[in-house]
Amino acid sequence: MSSYAAGKYALGICDRSGFTYKLKDLVYEVQDGRNTGIRVGRDMLDPDHPQNFLGRYPVHDPQALFGARPDSRTESSSTASANWNPVGDRNSLADAYGFSTETSLQAEGQVGSVTIVT
Repeated sequence: MSSYAAGKYALGICDRSGFTYKLKDLVYEVQDGRNTGIRVGRDMLDPDHPQNFLGRYPVHDPQALFGARPDSRTESSSTASANWNPVGDRNSLADAYGFSTETSLQAEGQVGSVTIVT
């Protein structure tokens, strides 16, 4: 037999918020995998985040391939466009959009107005 009373109607106070809960609804808070001894309501509980446990367990997650042989016969598209400057290079813009370099590039826009009434 248990040496404690059932506590069916017992109330307890949340250590975090000070609200009154049924004693059976108060749970112990866990930080970094250890019980802190603080009892909080289930709606006030901050569960221990799995990110806190990084580095505690060995992880084998290889990223590189051993003896990889990339295709070196063609020029990579990433190296062809890595040095492309769309602002200063008018010839590459002309080639990309199919117009001659004699055509002037112009853009029009309009700025709106703001009225403030106090």
